[in-house]
Amino acid sequence: MVQLRLDYDKFTAQDAEILVVGPDNQKAFQEFWQTNNLPFIDLPDPKHRVAKAYGQQVKLLKLGRIPALKVIDRHGFIRYSNYGSSMQDIPPNQEILDLLTMLN
Repeated sequence: MVQLRLDYDKFTAQDAEILVVGPDNQKAFQEFWQTNNLPFIDLPDPKHRVAKAYGQQVKLLKLGRIPALKVIDRHGFIRYSNYGSSMQDIPPNQEILDLLTMLN
């Protein structure tokens, strides 16, 4: 999430919004967001409903949910999907920013 925070202004300049879905409850998410001063939207998903709907994998041996990144356009269509193979497997911000430029 630190990676996303570094370029948050670049994402919003592309008329994009970042929504982070996580397995924690609302209280834990709220505390984490306040402690880390994160500018984007958080969505607690302790029952894994959103994760299941979008096919995000959970691997207990890899410390929980494996990163998944989706770019969803204004009409609700998924325009990009990336499913990581580890907790560090996240596409670079510039790759997503380039995609947003193309979509805009």
